[in-house]
Amino acid sequence: MLGCIARHVGGTSPRTAQRHSPTPLPLTFPAWAVDSTHTVSIPYDNPTTVEGVALGRRLFYEKALSHDGTLSCSSCHIQEHAFSDPRMFSSEPHAGDVQRNSMALVNLAWSHFFFWDARAYSLELQAFQPVTDHREMFNSWPEVVQRLKERPGYEAQFEDAFGTMLFDSTHVVYALAQFERTLISFNSPFDRFYYGCDTTALTRSQQRGMNLFFGAAHCADCHELPNFQDHTVVNIGLDSIPKDQGMGARTGKAWHMGRFKTPALRNCAASAPYMHDGRFATLEQVVDFYADDVQLSTPNFSDHMFAWKLGVVKLDNAARHDLVAFLESLTDSTFLNAPSLADPNGRVRD
Repeated sequence: MLGCIARHVGGTSPRTAQRHSPTPLPLTFPAWAVDSTHTVSIPYDNPTTVEGVALGRRLFYEKALSHDGTLSCSSCHIQEHAFSDPRMFSSEPHAGDVQRNSMALVNLAWSHFFFWDARAYSLELQAFQPVTDHREMFNSWPEVVQRLKERPGYEAQFEDAFGTMLFDSTHVVYALAQFERTLISFNSPFDRFYYGCDTTALTRSQQRGMNLFFGAAHCADCHELPNFQDHTVVNIGLDSIPKDQGMGARTGKAWHMGRFKTPALRNCAASAPYMHDGRFATLEQVVDFYADDVQLSTPNFSDHMFAWKLGVVKLDNAARHDLVAFLESLTDSTFLNAPSLADPNGRVRD
């Protein structure tokens, strides 16, 4: 079966082969998880290695990255919540609330850009920003690097991963990106049903919801297989006049106003609340929005939403129930509980 065939991507760069030899760590995923449109991207200068991932995992849970030592990446990207934040907004004690919900982290090696407003074009570039953002960790990179040098074991880990104890911010974000590329999730009941041909993996309701998702409900127009995500930045008609202009607030371009990255739906049942501003607390509310409340008059309304312009999306209560049941079938419990992705120090989250 396709689901049993593994695909491996990764390797080492020759740039430091003579000085040190980190152990290659190929990313492992089913063969069906890639196609001509959805491919894995790993920078040539930051190959995935055992040592780099181990370091990145430790850094992901390291509170020294924040100004007052109270926050780590994992504070707002919590494993059991699909590496998202169950709060509407993630708050930093020095700067008030961040007005966007923290996105779930899953299958990031497949993504072309990051953040809701698509302002980073690689995981490495993404990892730079939260550390210094006054709305998030509100720290400086020289301070972060100095703190890490003072903590036991980091210099040795950086040497093992990158061949230097004289590490800087680039090494930190490279390690974080390596770890984040291992956040791979392709073992949901849907996967076992659709790719693994396990006819018992989905309930009848979930099967009806699946047919709606890929058919009359038009969900798959934006949320494509294999990640239930496309590579677009869209306006889905959340508001007739968007308060948060999304990509447009960053670029100043009129045709970007109100556009946000399409999120992946894998593990979405664990990643509430929903939308860029966390306005919906439940999947039921999300489905009700698409059934009843899409604002067709909003500027830059996405062409992906053409079915709504035609008025062909009709969902009664039974259909809505089945759609929610199907979305719940995208939960990969092994991913949400994987010890290899948890805090390496075994700390319980505050």
